[in-house]
Amino acid sequence: MSASPAEDLLQQWESEQARLRQQVLEDDTEDWQRSPDFSGLERVGGVDLSFIKGDDVNACAQLVVLSYPDLQVLYEDSQMVTLTAPYIAGFLAFRETPFLLEALQRLKKNQPTLLPQVVFVDGNGLFHYREFGLACHLGVLSGLPCVGVAKNLLQVQGVNKSEEHQSQIAALQRGGDSFPLIGASGKVLGKALRSSDKSSKPVYVSVGHKISLDTAVRLTHACCRYRVPEPIRQNGCALCRAHNRVLSGSLNAIVGEQCEQDEAEHSNLEVCGVTLLSEEVQHLVSDCGAKGQSAELKSTNNIQIFVP
Repeated sequence: MSASPAEDLLQQWESEQARLRQQVLEDDTEDWQRSPDFSGLERVGGVDLSFIKGDDVNACAQLVVLSYPDLQVLYEDSQMVTLTAPYIAGFLAFRETPFLLEALQRLKKNQPTLLPQVVFVDGNGLFHYREFGLACHLGVLSGLPCVGVAKNLLQVQGVNKSEEHQSQIAALQRGGDSFPLIGASGKVLGKALRSSDKSSKPVYVSVGHKISLDTAVRLTHACCRYRVPEPIRQNGCALCRAHNRVLSGSLNAIVGEQCEQDEAEHSNLEVCGVTLLSEEVQHLVSDCGAKGQSAELKSTNNIQIFVP
């Protein structure tokens, strides 16, 4: 009996992962990585794919580049994309990598001097079912050093939310403290990092490509003002930025910055290629004020926004 199309695709993806896995470099390859203060590092990037609520096909592919060490935004790229590959656990990269890679290629073509020297990926690298997560996939195909930073623990290769794991988290006393994530084989697949004194909840750091784990952890901590490293935290859709500013009471700044029009007009707000009507912006303002931390736009695009 011949394999089904889904089985054929799975086998093809497994084979491709195994082939690309052999190209992953788990050591420091750049001079700045060997410097105690990352001397020579000037640009750090972050990538993410944000989905529209209730829609697992349309998404916003995002790239941001920040200066280092002051972590100021130098470049942003947000594009609405349509995903064609199916979602299969463990193969997320085949859905997302093409669009993230395109964003990096656009930057390289249009403003090559702003190309990041390292890219933070909202997801896992070697800490993965077959030790080849999104951060590895993007790193190998782009040729750039990549770091995987996940906000939630992927329970894989014997690593799980056990009592021992919880006690290890409790033992992280200050920002920069970490402990290894050891798979059933005994290999260290990543580290749980308390990234900030302000948050006791760790992030999970793993090697993507062209960087060692210790350097990846050290750099992640250096790029954190809060729990999530700035290249990822700043990499929200422009609507998320607008939402954060609404919470601080700066509606005019939102309209002025995003629309580049007269603030007094309170005209339409364009976000990732989606135009939100002014009354929808007003709904966002009132809803944010009521909820304090999150809001949902009741627009035809039904976009959900979250505050980190």
